[in-house]
Amino acid sequence: MRLVTRGDLDGLTCSVLITSMERIERIELIHPQQLTDGEFEVLPGDILANLPYHPKCSLWFDHHELTDSNKIPEGEFAGNYGIAPSTARLVHDYYVKRRGPAVFARYAELLDGTDRVDSANLTRDDVVNPQRVILLGFTIDSRTGLKEFRDYFLFLGMALRSMSIDEVLSSAPVVERVEKMRAQEAKFKEALLAHSWVDANVVVTDFRGLPEIPVGNRFLIYTLFPDATVSVRLQWGPGRKKVMATCGHNIFERSSWSDIGHTMALFGGGGHRGAGSCPLPAEGTEEALKRLLSELKRQG
Repeated sequence: MRLVTRGDLDGLTCSVLITSMERIERIELIHPQQLTDGEFEVLPGDILANLPYHPKCSLWFDHHELTDSNKIPEGEFAGNYGIAPSTARLVHDYYVKRRGPAVFARYAELLDGTDRVDSANLTRDDVVNPQRVILLGFTIDSRTGLKEFRDYFLFLGMALRSMSIDEVLSSAPVVERVEKMRAQEAKFKEALLAHSWVDANVVVTDFRGLPEIPVGNRFLIYTLFPDATVSVRLQWGPGRKKVMATCGHNIFERSSWSDIGHTMALFGGGGHRGAGSCPLPAEGTEEALKRLLSELKRQG
């Protein structure tokens, strides 16, 4: 049986919980766009977590909006879907209902931190001086810019099942990534200021022209442009075949009533109300970006 998830903190915590309950032979890490575009083959018996639904899967867990660009369950399905701070919380609730409230007691701090990171329920201090599970979340977030995700993801999955949070944070792979984040923090801040501009209520960051994006956490943009209610970040996707646009509400200025997930679905992507992503064509990116910004500005 395979577990198919995405390589972020929510996917990691889902994997820790699910591998504690199910006999998982292999973990596959993919981007949800790979399912949307039919670039990943789902096999009968697969468990999908933190990803769009596929009819071949045996269990499905997700908290993102159902969109027209993705398959939608027809009637009953096995798993758990709904509005929640994280998909991991839905996985937790599914197994607690079947195995009892103590089944995941040792993962309480990990779950709480995952809820906070995935729902962006963070303070300014969490962003500029992250600690514990929040810090761990930034080291596994692909948007932080740290590479070599699969081995690190698998290491954390095993470590979190057998070690305390303190022991995981003190381990060599985690320390190495934290040190790299902190070493490049000033350079990342400079890159944000040099490649960002504000259009009405939207701050746009275009990293397409950089040969390499410095390492840094994705929420820092809101400390630099506090008046923007929405952010858009552009960077090349794999092989420069598409431009990926990631969008989110300003986590410190929550006056925008826009539904990011719905807006991303209009462009072939997805997400939830507060954050999401979509692909833009490599040819004609500027026109597509203009339409995207028009939607986000219209919604405030």
